[in-house]
Amino acid sequence: MIETGLRNKVVVVTGGAAGIGKATARRFAQEGCRVASWDVKDGAAEEGGIFQKVDTGNSVAVDAAVREVVARWGTVNVLVNNAGILRDGQLVKYKDGAVAGIMSDEQFDAVINVNLKGVFLCARAVVPHMIAGGGGVILNASSVVGLYGNFGQTNYVAAKSGLIGMTRVWARELGKYHIRVNAVAPGFIMTDMVKAMPEKILQGMKDHTPLGRAGEPEDIANAYLWLASEAASFVSGTVLSVDGGVVTGT
Repeated sequence: MIETGLRNKVVVVTGGAAGIGKATARRFAQEGCRVASWDVKDGAAEEGGIFQKVDTGNSVAVDAAVREVVARWGTVNVLVNNAGILRDGQLVKYKDGAVAGIMSDEQFDAVINVNLKGVFLCARAVVPHMIAGGGGVILNASSVVGLYGNFGQTNYVAAKSGLIGMTRVWARELGKYHIRVNAVAPGFIMTDMVKAMPEKILQGMKDHTPLGRAGEPEDIANAYLWLASEAASFVSGTVLSVDGGVVTGT
């Protein structure tokens, strides 16, 4: 059995109220970590951990939440930037010779604020504590659509592609402080939001995936755990696709 070296580590998981974030917080707690779960929605703490209601797109809220974690446990060892939202729409929808719709400023700005700027704010807040503590791990939630694009998701793809760039920059900047930075790019994952889609759409997702199934939140949680562990101690600046081969099959 591989020793993860994570017992008693302090882990912050954003978007921790449900879905992948909830599964990730639970998985780290099972490993003996002290987990702070953050979300704008109501949620529950994992055993031995805390839940904080935090808007990750708000620097004041993020800084205050980090101070609370550090006051309680002394540092932050692992940051999992999982929080994200969707506001889908075509750049310009053209029908019957006329513009029928556009992606609004609000749609674009909301997704960039949470999915991209929020990651920047969280990392900026925790990095000084990681440096003072001798190192740490930052894990960013990208997406397979950040690698190959997706119809109707200009804002989401821009954010998820941007996260890949930030991951690589931070791996270069922070490596000398023994801080590793990686991204995970999930494919089709059976969160509650995905499960609510029509069965025809779900089957299409599965058919498009070479392994013939959608992923589960635990698949992504396990990837985060491995990247945070001592088993991945020489892995930094990479993007790990956890997608059942969907990028290969695209």
